[in-house]
Amino acid sequence: MKFTRREFLKLCGSTLVGAGISRVYLPEIASALESVAYGHPSVIWLQGASDGGCSLSLLNTAHPKISELLFKIISLRYHPTLSTAQGNIFNLILEKVKEDSIDKYILVVEGSIQTAYGGRCCILGEKDNKSFTLIDVLGDLAYKSNVILAVGSCSAFGGIPKGEPNPTGAMGVKEFLEELGIEKTVINIPGCPAHPDWIIGTLIHILFYGLPELDFLHRPKLFFDKTIHENCSRYYYFSERRFASSLGEEGCLINLGCKGPYTRADCSLRRWNKGVNWCVESGGMCIGCCSPNFPDGLSPIYSALPQDFFLSQERV
Repeated sequence: MKFTRREFLKLCGSTLVGAGISRVYLPEIASALESVAYGHPSVIWLQGASDGGCSLSLLNTAHPKISELLFKIISLRYHPTLSTAQGNIFNLILEKVKEDSIDKYILVVEGSIQTAYGGRCCILGEKDNKSFTLIDVLGDLAYKSNVILAVGSCSAFGGIPKGEPNPTGAMGVKEFLEELGIEKTVINIPGCPAHPDWIIGTLIHILFYGLPELDFLHRPKLFFDKTIHENCSRYYYFSERRFASSLGEEGCLINLGCKGPYTRADCSLRRWNKGVNWCVESGGMCIGCCSPNFPDGLSPIYSALPQDFFLSQERV
């Protein structure tokens, strides 16, 4: 599908909002998009132990629209939910990707990797009347990929499937690949689910400039550099030491169990559902879903933080 420079510029301007990049780079971004558009960089999307929430979140993207992403920016060669092919034809696509010697595609993994029982908790399909699992193909695909995006907290850190007692041996993508001895760049994009801007913004950054700057947990600093608490709409109440005793009251929610001080993400600035709202402003609280120790390390959800938290804890 071909499209004009004007259409590209419009797309670029929209993308800037999601990626948080200054408009002064618009000409460079337009040029970069034009240079990759006709190549349509290949993206392989695998799903492990998850509820599919990150795929659904991706479909809700506004800048750019999902149609623009799929038809004008990337070539989504494999996705268990979004691909039109099914059955053996679908499996042949994955097999062809495995056999290719190219290393230009971007591998996206949603969901944790279940390693117990030979990986049979996550069966992708059948070949020669034998089933094959996620762990059967992930190593080869990761090795041949250009870069790996671990989308969602399950994929990045293990998430809810890794919660004790973890009967399926669930773990994050990076941890799994390290056990295999595969050294590949893994970019963790946590969240339950991950915000579509975080997914697409990271993808666009890779296409424009290469790998984004990452923190010590391999998260893009572009989205995960500050804590929820630092930019919270209720921070004024915290500075005034006004703490709510119930969710319906005005005041900081820390004493009710808000995990904003523990959690690094820009939810309070970016908001969700096309900028309509976010957890705290909608009347809830941050449950720390972007944190590496979610959920076990932040449970119980409704528990107050220690009073000396800001003097004694390192926030991740």
